[in-house]
Amino acid sequence: MSDDPETVRQIAELAPGDRPLLVLDVDEVVLEFVRPFVKFLETQDLLLKTDSFRIHGNVFDRSTRLPVQDQRVTTLMTAFFEAQETWQTAVDGAAAAVAELAAAVEVVMLSSMPHGHRPLRRRLLDRLGFPYPLLTTEAAKGPAIQRMRGGGGRPVAFVDDIPNNLLSVQRAVPDARLFHLMAHSELRALLLPLPEGIVAVSGWREAGPLIAKALKR
Repeated sequence: MSDDPETVRQIAELAPGDRPLLVLDVDEVVLEFVRPFVKFLETQDLLLKTDSFRIHGNVFDRSTRLPVQDQRVTTLMTAFFEAQETWQTAVDGAAAAVAELAAAVEVVMLSSMPHGHRPLRRRLLDRLGFPYPLLTTEAAKGPAIQRMRGGGGRPVAFVDDIPNNLLSVQRAVPDARLFHLMAHSELRALLLPLPEGIVAVSGWREAGPLIAKALKR
């Protein structure tokens, strides 16, 4: 089960249900992350190179062209998330597609971020049209989704932009339907081929019907 006690507490607050379960990552799935983060870095006279699939090691000083140390990148990401309501916007088509799916399934959002940022993210998601339960975790996502599913064996689908998160769910919930969605096409193109059992989708226009079919009983 989930290795993060706070995530366990948040899951316990969810209303019990037996409808098919759709769990959504947030950054790059329903909220833009890379594009607004690039704009945020520009205000610090920094730039993000998108020639490999990572953030740390790819942030550079615009003046010196030298890479920024990892510790500072982490600090910058924290500052960005503290100001997320100013910077982040919805991924194209996400709100409408998820709303359509929510008519037939239970939707829960699961974000890998410090728990202290949860209230800010909650407000932003509400404002942008995502009124679904939001959970945060600082541990692997697979055990959390296993706990969310419960013991009834209901269908589960999970959407994330990070292959390791999808693999975590694949290990914990082997029959979950897994979808890789990343709004930023340049970084998406740098990914290695996805492991077997993970379906790549380019956006919500493609993802919506596939998820609906996967969760249909």
